[in-house]
Amino acid sequence: MKLLLDTHLLVWAISTSKRLSPKTRALIEDPDNQLFFSAASIWELAIKQGLGKENFSIDARIMRRGLLDNGYSELPISSDHAVAIDTLPPIHKDPFDRLLIAQATVEGITLLTVDPIVSRYPGPIRKV
Repeated sequence: MKLLLDTHLLVWAISTSKRLSPKTRALIEDPDNQLFFSAASIWELAIKQGLGKENFSIDARIMRRGLLDNGYSELPISSDHAVAIDTLPPIHKDPFDRLLIAQATVEGITLLTVDPIVSRYPGPIRKV
């Protein structure tokens, strides 16, 4: 199965956080699943990093390299993804989450999320 992880899950997965449930960890570690991360997630992390918040210590470059080194495939942002955003109902205002939803829908990849609002969208979305 093709799985696109939302930004929270990516951070937790790469850091082996205890916030990942055993069920979610099993999905991520299943060799039959193909894991993806979105360029939008790296963009989001880079913006947060650039704001210089004290409680944020993730380097977007290191995160990206770590994901690639651990077998994740990068999902670039295309104009198809961008225009698909206008078909989404106005459930969530976060532009990064809306882009992830559009990417999952256009590409037919299951979006794994911990966000209960994101999981309310129709399409290939699974709350974990």
